[in-house]
Amino acid sequence: MKLNVIGVGVGRTGTYSLKLALQALDYGPCYHMEEVARDLPNHLPLWQSALAGSPNWTSLYAGYGSAVDWPTAGFYEELYAVYPDAKFVLTTRSPESWSASFASTINTLIDGKENAPPAMWEWLDMACAVIERTGFTIGSTSERFEQDFAAHNERVKAAIPESQLLVFEVAQGWDPLCAFLGRDVPVSPFPRSNNREEFWELVKGAGA
Repeated sequence: MKLNVIGVGVGRTGTYSLKLALQALDYGPCYHMEEVARDLPNHLPLWQSALAGSPNWTSLYAGYGSAVDWPTAGFYEELYAVYPDAKFVLTTRSPESWSASFASTINTLIDGKENAPPAMWEWLDMACAVIERTGFTIGSTSERFEQDFAAHNERVKAAIPESQLLVFEVAQGWDPLCAFLGRDVPVSPFPRSNNREEFWELVKGAGA
């Protein structure tokens, strides 16, 4: 199995909903930051190596048909080089709404690392490093978050050929995603998951 669909949108853009949608379309299992959080001994060292310049993409994505969210989104250029035939999905939303969501979830979690159990600190350090290599700085102002979010999206659109890239808001539902992937539209509603409350529930499971 190899990656056929790669999500290059950052966290808090509907990446968990996209994960569920891709799995419903038989592009699963789908890799998400949740995979790292729930199996730190196996996944964390691989991402630490990737950050150090020695990625092992085969091991990282073994058994997965798709990947979304950070850390994946922080390596979109490298992944395009390794998987040139894959399709890429840039999940997005308004910079203002993204900034508010990011600030109250991921930024709060990492910026307050000392409030988390020590067993989570290495994971949070890795997440911080990935986020920073994607062009963001933890602890920035809302205005700066918005600017960096827009800049990331523009960099992705410049790096991935238009024919292989779908710019997608999960509120659009199944139609654009299925048209892009060449799949029939499911009868079931498009999945909606990982609001701010669900985010903190997922965090509680980190390392469990």
